[in-house]
Amino acid sequence: MQHWIQGSVKRVLSSSSIESKLAILADAAKYDASCASSGSKRKSSGGLGSTEGMGICHSYTPDGRCVSLLKILLTNVCIFDCQYCVNRVSSNTPRARLSVEEVVRLTMDFYRRNYIEGLFLSSGIIRSSDYTMSQLVEVAETLRTRESFRGYIHLKTIPGANEELIERAGLFADRLSVNVELPTITDLKTLAPEKKRDEIEDTMGRIHVRREETAGDQKKGMKAPKFAPAGQSTQMIVGATQTSDRDILDTSSHLYRTHRLRRVYYSAFSPIPHADSRLPGTAPPLLREHRLYQADWLIRFYGFDANELTTPDQANLSLDLDPKHAWALANREVFPIDVNRASRELLLRVPGVGERGVKRILSTRRYHAIRDEDLAKLGIVYRRARPFLITSDRHPGPLSIDSLDLKQKTETKQRQLMLFDAMGSAQNGQV
Repeated sequence: MQHWIQGSVKRVLSSSSIESKLAILADAAKYDASCASSGSKRKSSGGLGSTEGMGICHSYTPDGRCVSLLKILLTNVCIFDCQYCVNRVSSNTPRARLSVEEVVRLTMDFYRRNYIEGLFLSSGIIRSSDYTMSQLVEVAETLRTRESFRGYIHLKTIPGANEELIERAGLFADRLSVNVELPTITDLKTLAPEKKRDEIEDTMGRIHVRREETAGDQKKGMKAPKFAPAGQSTQMIVGATQTSDRDILDTSSHLYRTHRLRRVYYSAFSPIPHADSRLPGTAPPLLREHRLYQADWLIRFYGFDANELTTPDQANLSLDLDPKHAWALANREVFPIDVNRASRELLLRVPGVGERGVKRILSTRRYHAIRDEDLAKLGIVYRRARPFLITSDRHPGPLSIDSLDLKQKTETKQRQLMLFDAMGSAQNGQV
């Protein structure tokens, strides 16, 4: 990816200084996972760009659409000394800084060459929170007003920045994100004492209140300007401390509930050179990050509570089974359920049955009783769901649901993942 960027810059700009800066700052931005462009629409008449086009960073939206974003830092210089961050003040990593005009020029030139559809811009903290935020906002404002850019813009919001800067950021950016960084207050105090959870959540709260005010004005028929129409998100680093999945999901649930976040992104800790001795020497399994995303989806869309998916004794999610499958095996007394009578909420808890499958079940059973042979036709994973369901012509019985080999009978067979597997699950919502 870095070589691709360097080659593109040579075609866009002749300055070797810009080329070397971009190589450093694009690489530094890879640690921020909160990069998705769903949920925004801007009128493209009279301007350049679109938030809905198909595509040097690729993000997949929930509907499976791929959008290319220029993902860079304004600078990787930082006055903070967060121990998990490669750009901390005590790190000897190469430093670079782009001016506002350089970022604007890069964005517009890359867009005109069809390399990107939008911009994801973050930054290290320079001088102060307000100064850094003002630089980020100036980039977005220049793109929107002077360049008439109507593509997607995601701005990292600096905790503690003043109200006026956050207001301007929300008017020019499609999405804002305030990174919570670590799951617990204790984790922050240990590895990033300069960052305060209260300050982070206060900034999230101000964005939420401002979005609610805009939505209220629009409902009243007022022509209120859009404020961060794609919402706000955050990122949490996983595996830098011993914090359990149970605590991570509890923090995520709190942020969703309190600040109405659009997404919480989970980023597996990546070991860095010359790291603090309190940090692990190896990265956590990427499968753990994947399981957290699955659990997050269940909490947001399937009616699960964070504390249902783990227990005090088993505080981490299983790496062998997806969270819903693991929950079903641990709560066998709930099953089997009658597919012709069960509520939508209960059907969503059956392994192998996704949102689309439930919709088809509810629609089909209005006209006739669902038989065993109908299950596979309804878009559910038949092998996984069958032991947990009663149909009009089959009852698995208590011996089936209580069998010792139920896990082996219903678990997904191991196979090599293919390129478009994730896109399929994103499109059909099957968990």
